[in-house]
Amino acid sequence: MKTGTASLLYNLPLGAKNWGYAKAGIGGTRYGGSGDDCQNQKFQGKICGPTTTLVAGLGARIGLTPLLMVRIEGVIQPNRGSALLRGDTPADTTRVPVRFSNIGLNLGLSFMLGSKPIPDSDGDGILNNRDRCAGTPAGAQVDGRGCPADSDGDGVANGVDRCPNTAGGALVNAEGCAQDSDSDNIADGIDKCPDTPSGVLVDAAGCPRDSDGDTIADGLDRCSDTPQGATVDALGCPGDEDGDGVLDGLDRCPRSPVGANVSASGCPQGQPGRQPAAAPAPTPAPQQRAPTPAPGAPMVLENVTFGTGSARLQIGSYVELDSIAKVLVANPGLRVEIGGHTDISASPADDMHLSTLRAEAVRNYLVAKGVPFQQLVARGYGGTAPRTQDTTPRGRAANRRVEIKPLQPGS
Repeated sequence: MKTGTASLLYNLPLGAKNWGYAKAGIGGTRYGGSGDDCQNQKFQGKICGPTTTLVAGLGARIGLTPLLMVRIEGVIQPNRGSALLRGDTPADTTRVPVRFSNIGLNLGLSFMLGSKPIPDSDGDGILNNRDRCAGTPAGAQVDGRGCPADSDGDGVANGVDRCPNTAGGALVNAEGCAQDSDSDNIADGIDKCPDTPSGVLVDAAGCPRDSDGDTIADGLDRCSDTPQGATVDALGCPGDEDGDGVLDGLDRCPRSPVGANVSASGCPQGQPGRQPAAAPAPTPAPQQRAPTPAPGAPMVLENVTFGTGSARLQIGSYVELDSIAKVLVANPGLRVEIGGHTDISASPADDMHLSTLRAEAVRNYLVAKGVPFQQLVARGYGGTAPRTQDTTPRGRAANRRVEIKPLQPGS
């Protein structure tokens, strides 16, 4: 008996070196010799001739080296066909059907001619022949197809993404963390106002809030409860040019006489069509009188005060400033410096800005009282010249002050 078959294998990888496979093939089996041999006496009573052989099996190959593998398989070989059956004489020879199956277990070695191991180009544990995403970044977590997962949908794979819970729509950097170009804690891509100035308080869309509607954003606005319609300075604080208690912008008579009784609109009260006479300025108390200071010696205006974080003069400041105005008007050759000072509770830049605004507020008041502008110099010193190093609330209050000092001629 001679048998020969040819088979095709369908391979399935089992890791990097091992394979499972299924095989199917076809072949033939010949019983006895060929041609007239079946007529020989020695084949009397025996099957002689060819049959068709089918092959089916399952197996595995275990890699010893990239080219040499141990192979084990189970196969079944059904045989189908017909063959001659030799009787006592040649005339008794007949053709009979042949049907039987061989079942076997094969063990051997396979030498893989020209074979190469399947690489894993991106090192994600999924071989290239199964990897649907062959360019996965190193360290990314992948599924069974070799494709990276991205739980927050920001385009940066899990395992590489250092901020795996980024809000949807946010722009991220290469590490998967949200970018925030204006540092307002609202990520770019979500931020509808991406150029918000530093320090401004913003809403959920990243746009500045303005609680009092004065166009100075919360966070920069030192007077965040300004009445609607009042005009404000760069810090968001309203002014009162004539000191009548009605804010500029709301005051319909912004230059009312000092001491006049005014209405809610800021205009003097009186008979219709008659402008009331200006009320005399109250006489300052003795301790509030402003003597002419010695040349170069600064004098602290103890009764000149402002609202917290504001450059708006409080009403109690007017008496002392009125007295200063009278002295300066009476001495037109006297030039003075108005120096604003703060404590060090804010940043140096903010302190310097606020102290300058306060010094300018005092100068503007004195000019409104008739002092020539050229007699006055306003300067802000921030917290650079404290009166005391005491950091208690009492010490900080002493450092928040306005000073006035005469200037030498030509300075």
